[in-house]
Amino acid sequence: MKILITGGNGMLAKEVREKFAEGNELTVTDVAELDITDEKAVMDFVSNLKPDYIINCAAFTAVDKAEDCYELADKINGDGPTNLAKAAKANGSKLVHISTDYVFGGDLDISKDFKEDDEKAPVTVYGKTKLHGEQGIEQNMEEYYIFRTAWLYGIGGNNFVKTMTKLGTNRDEINVVSDQHGSPTYAKDLTQMIYQAIEKQIPYGIYHATNQGYTTWYDFTKEILAEQGIECKVNPVTTEQYIEMMKITQAKRPFNSQLSKDKLIAQGIEVPEWKDALRRYLEEI
Repeated sequence: MKILITGGNGMLAKEVREKFAEGNELTVTDVAELDITDEKAVMDFVSNLKPDYIINCAAFTAVDKAEDCYELADKINGDGPTNLAKAAKANGSKLVHISTDYVFGGDLDISKDFKEDDEKAPVTVYGKTKLHGEQGIEQNMEEYYIFRTAWLYGIGGNNFVKTMTKLGTNRDEINVVSDQHGSPTYAKDLTQMIYQAIEKQIPYGIYHATNQGYTTWYDFTKEILAEQGIECKVNPVTTEQYIEMMKITQAKRPFNSQLSKDKLIAQGIEVPEWKDALRRYLEEI
C-alpha cells in the first residue's frame, strides 16, 4: 500500500512509521513538507501522491496553550483534518485520524464509560477543535477511521511515565491527582490497533482506542514506581488541591476519560491491558 503519514515528527507518527514500514510505500511529512491547514497544498500533494491511506498524526495537543491559541489550534485540529478528508475523497484515499476523549464533557459518573455515539460536549478549546476535525471528516467523506484515544505515552519525547519516574527518583514524596479517571495508552499499542483495523478492513467509522482497564493518575503513578522498584511516597490530591498547590491556571481536565472499547473489540481487534502495556514500555526504554 501507498501510505501518507502526516505529523511525522510526533511520538505516534514514529510508531506508525515503524509498524507500517514493511511491505508498504511510506511518505512521511511534517509541517515543513505539508501544511495540512493549507487546503490547496493538501489537495495538490494528495492528488500527486494518490495514497491508498492517509494516517493523520498531526495535531495541536497542548491543552492549556490552546486556550490562548484558539485560531491556531482550530486550523490544525479542525481545518487540517477537513482538508485531508476533502483531498482523500477526491483521490480515492482512505483516511485514518486520531481524536480524543476531550470531545466529551468528562463529567459522566465514573461507574460508566463513554460510548462512541454519546453526546459530545467539549469544555476546552482543545476538545472543541478536535470535535471540529471529526465533523469535518464525517461531512466530507465516507471511508474513514477516527480513533479516539487518551492518556497517550510512548518512546519519543516527554510523557507522564518519564516525568513520574524522574520525580519519584529525586523526591521523597510527590502529590498526584486522584480524581481523574481514564486509561493510560501506550502509543505502540494504539498503532497496533490501527494496523489491525486496516488489515482486517473493519467497518469504517469512529472507534475508541485506548489500553484496556481504567485507573487514576494517582494509581498509575504508584504502578509506574512499583514496576521500577522506586521508593517514593505518593500522596493523592484532588484536581482542585493540585491547582492550588501548584499555583497554576489550566484548562479544565475531564474527571471521566473512560472510553468503552466494546465496539473495537467486537471487530476482533486486540486491546492490551494498561498494566501490561506499561511493563512492556518500561522494558523497551
